[in-house]
Amino acid sequence: MLIIDDDLPARTFIAEGLRQQGHTVDEAAESESGLHMALDGAYDAIVADRMMPGPSGVDMVRAMRAADLRTPVLMLTALGSVEDRVEGLNAGADDYLVKPFAFSELSARLQALIRRPPLAARPTRHVVADLEIDVTAHRATRSGEVLELTAHEFKLLEMLARNAGHTVTRTMLLESLWGFHFDPRANLIDAHISRLRAKVDRGFDTDLIHTIRGVGYVLKDPR
Repeated sequence: MLIIDDDLPARTFIAEGLRQQGHTVDEAAESESGLHMALDGAYDAIVADRMMPGPSGVDMVRAMRAADLRTPVLMLTALGSVEDRVEGLNAGADDYLVKPFAFSELSARLQALIRRPPLAARPTRHVVADLEIDVTAHRATRSGEVLELTAHEFKLLEMLARNAGHTVTRTMLLESLWGFHFDPRANLIDAHISRLRAKVDRGFDTDLIHTIRGVGYVLKDPR
């Protein structure tokens, strides 16, 4: 188990309770180190606080899911409104527990998450109009023509393709490719998208990568 919470007494309480049940437990005091530990380790489940200094627990879980980490996450929060719970679940949390809580309930919820069947593997092939992306072969073609993409460009295109028809925000792209280390207002993503467009759309009859002004980008066939 991995416990990510900046509140030391709360984190210790949860960790000790789980250890008494026979679980091996790692702890992180903030979201950045928690994210790195989650991505590097093989945990049965993760308990993550919603509100932490720096990137929030919601941002952290969103980055985990963008990096294709499927470990179940139980999110803890002092915020009990429906909107707060919906935001956490939409970010990729599997369950939500409002503070204060009984350890017995936390334990039962974790066991329920662990018993769930694993999430289905993501598709390894995406098709949008005449664009085809083979994730396994790390190969993208358009109208049969191989696109020469860098590793970052391919990952960027793959994320757009996984969400084809839906807007992917700049923040989501930054979290997926570079973690928390860049300001979402920076032009890093715009520069990469510009280079990707030059390879995916230039010379073809239809543009597939579209800007949603002030929000992000969407990959779709406009016809």
